[in-house]
Amino acid sequence: MKFSTSVLAIATALIGSAQAHYRFTSLIADGTTTAEYQYVRQNTNYNSPVFAGSTDLRCNTGGGSGASTSTYTVAAGSTIGFKMDQPIYHAGPVLVYISKAPSTAAAYDGSGSWAKIYQIAPTISGGNIDWGTVSDTFTFKLPSSLAAGEYLVRIEQIALHSMPAQFYISCAQLKVTGGGSAVPSGISFPSGYSATDPGIALNIYYPPMTSYPMPGPAVWSG
Repeated sequence: MKFSTSVLAIATALIGSAQAHYRFTSLIADGTTTAEYQYVRQNTNYNSPVFAGSTDLRCNTGGGSGASTSTYTVAAGSTIGFKMDQPIYHAGPVLVYISKAPSTAAAYDGSGSWAKIYQIAPTISGGNIDWGTVSDTFTFKLPSSLAAGEYLVRIEQIALHSMPAQFYISCAQLKVTGGGSAVPSGISFPSGYSATDPGIALNIYYPPMTSYPMPGPAVWSG
């Protein structure tokens, strides 16, 4: 299904007024969708977005601790993902980051370095934008060279239908086995994003977009 900004202004007004915002609630691993918030940290602002400049950009409001969240054991190189409580309906990209915990994932507040391991960038043609994100399921592969240890995996959708941009975020807790010696490094949050970044502060409706600069660093493959 295409997500085109040619009809987005009307769709956003209609859908946004009728539905609650969406959340990434379940981890997908070993071909199974796990229970809601079993391995994903539950935010405390229900389904409200967060904004650039806030430490809530790490793992959402209330997601700074994973003491009540289980940690899933998975092999490096595995395909994992996130399931949502409803499909994305706002325009904007999906990005996935990973950060190695100093000790346990449950005790990690996400203040360290994050590497981007996956992203969905838009396709732009003839003034139309297909964001490719109208879904409630997103899967991706962990780098096969990832060092063994415990990690936070962070997924976000940056909603650009209005300014300031809205960030929908969840973090899952993983224990990675096997792999190699690669340790992810990239940016930290909230300093890794600015409200004035070209891919965060923009009008997606006019003038017609011809390109889109993805926020954050390049995708890290390990």
